[in-house]
Amino acid sequence: MARFDNKVAIVTGGASGIGLETVKLFLNEGAKVAIGDFSDKGPEVVKSLGHGGDVIFVKTNVTSEDEVKNLINTTVKTFGKLDIMFANAGIAKDADITELPLKQWQMTIDINLTGIFLSDKYALEQMLKQGNGGAIINSGSIHSLVALPNVTAYGAAKGGVKILTQTLAATYARKGIRVNAVAPGYIDTPLLDAVNPGMKEQLVKLHPLGRLGKPSEIAKVVGFLASDDASFVIGATIVADGGYTSV
Repeated sequence: MARFDNKVAIVTGGASGIGLETVKLFLNEGAKVAIGDFSDKGPEVVKSLGHGGDVIFVKTNVTSEDEVKNLINTTVKTFGKLDIMFANAGIAKDADITELPLKQWQMTIDINLTGIFLSDKYALEQMLKQGNGGAIINSGSIHSLVALPNVTAYGAAKGGVKILTQTLAATYARKGIRVNAVAPGYIDTPLLDAVNPGMKEQLVKLHPLGRLGKPSEIAKVVGFLASDDASFVIGATIVADGGYTSV
């Protein structure tokens, strides 16, 4: 029996990067999966996965309460329930605070923190209704734990994710719902394609392992947190960073 047989998962930001690798992991281990993403490539991604009716795409802006509700409702209507939420959608575009427009600050907070709040809120509502527990994994960051110059809005949002995770974990543990976070180092995903090659090289040097992470390496941590193997892991932020926060 596979780890996620008879489980239903939602992955926000699931059309690329860490999210897509996690979708693949869940599908390969028996789960049915709903991808919630703002990308227009969602239908193509679903087709390329080759898992037929076990995976669906629901176009979702995670800053919209109605769209997040629709994502949850469509998932439950299609697959009958919700067992796992990986709240992963995020953006990374930042600046020195003196050069950071309010609009850009607000957009980063809205997607990276409020988007997780909404995903968690309505996943919890559904899991409580079902009454048989569940697992929520939030996408944090090394910047949930340590700072880096000019990582202003992103750091603030990811710091908020850490405490939100702990608060929800403490609130719902006795209901059988485990809430945890994963805190990746810098991962070689489309999010980093926007930085110049020199900056990318600098980021590599910040990791004692000497390289950036791979999306599949983070997906495996998410898989652990979503599984029964993590039955006593509550409110944790699991760091997977190639040693970044060790030095």
